[in-house]
Amino acid sequence: MDNASSRLAEIEANIARICKPARRDPSQVTLIAVSKTHPAERIVPLLEAGQRIFGENRVQEAAAKWPALREDWPDAELHLIGQLQSNKAEDAVALFDCIHSLDRPSLLRALAKAMDKAGRRVPCFVQVNIGDEDQKGGCPIADVPAFLNEVRAADIPLAGLMCIPPADREPAPFFALLAKLAGDNGLSGLSMGMSGDYETAVQLGATHVRVGTALFGVRGQP
Repeated sequence: MDNASSRLAEIEANIARICKPARRDPSQVTLIAVSKTHPAERIVPLLEAGQRIFGENRVQEAAAKWPALREDWPDAELHLIGQLQSNKAEDAVALFDCIHSLDRPSLLRALAKAMDKAGRRVPCFVQVNIGDEDQKGGCPIADVPAFLNEVRAADIPLAGLMCIPPADREPAPFFALLAKLAGDNGLSGLSMGMSGDYETAVQLGATHVRVGTALFGVRGQP
C-alpha cells in the first residue's frame, strides 16, 4: 500500500509540475494505470490508494480479473489500450469504458454492431500509426481524416487520437504531430505517453497518459 501510494503520488506530482509551465490544469490529464500482466493482488493497493482508471491490453485477461475487482470498486474505469480483434468487439464493448485502439474499418464495423446490440456507446480513440511502422497497428496518417468521418457516421463517440511513437526515437516530434492531427480534425483528446515519456507527452498536450512500469514496477509474465 505504501509503495503504491508513494508511486502514485510521485507521478501525480510530476504531472502537476509539468503542467505548470505549460499553463495546463493537471485535472486535464487523466492517468491510466496500465495493469496488464499484473494479478489482482497487485492492482488492489493502487485502488486502495485512490487510483480508479486502469488500462488492459487483452480482453480475455481483463475479463478474468476485473469483474471481481469491480464488485469492491464499482467506480473503477477500465480502458482497452491494446490491439483489438474484430471478433472480440462484443466482449470489449461489454467490459470496457473506453477503447484506445480503433484503427481500421473492419474493427469500426464490428464495434458499431456490438454497440448497437448492447445499447451502449463506448468512447473510442483512433490509433494512428504515427511512425509509419509496418509492425504496429494504427490508421495511416494520410487516412486519418476520412477514417474519422467514418467513425462519426457510425455514431461512435470520438475520444480523440492515440499513438505509440517508435521505441528507438525521440518521442516529442511524434507527440507534436499527433497533437496537430487532432487539432486539424477538431479533436482535443490525446492518448499518448507511457512510463518513459509521459512527461514529454504532457508538455505537448496529452490528455491521457498510459503508465505501467512506473506504477507497478517491472511487468510479470502474462
